[in-house]
Amino acid sequence: HVLRINKTLSCAGADRLSTGMRGAFGKAYGTAARVKIGQVLISIRTKEEKIQIAAEALRRAKFKFAGRQKVHISSKMGFTPFSKADYDKWKACGRLIPNGMDVKWLSSRGPLHRLIGRDNA
Repeated sequence: HVLRINKTLSCAGADRLSTGMRGAFGKAYGTAARVKIGQVLISIRTKEEKIQIAAEALRRAKFKFAGRQKVHISSKMGFTPFSKADYDKWKACGRLIPNGMDVKWLSSRGPLHRLIGRDNA
């Protein structure tokens, strides 16, 4: 979101220099983000042993934002919708396919050629 400013003069003789509301769209002044209550601002994916360091980094970073923020440690694995136990189970079965920063889950429905030759599917 771009913030804009319409500068006006307020000194003596300014009425001859300023244009008032003509062309009042203004110049770009800065940028801002429109954030809703409960919206995630920053997400970090890290190793299990580095969780406390990442939480401390986020705690220090939240003072740079206006308002009140919370640091939440998720029970999910990375940026996937699976818990850590489910992720390990489905990965061992071969039902998860890497997809960039998350994974695709192969359901038991659909064509059989997808699942033939996979153990525990």
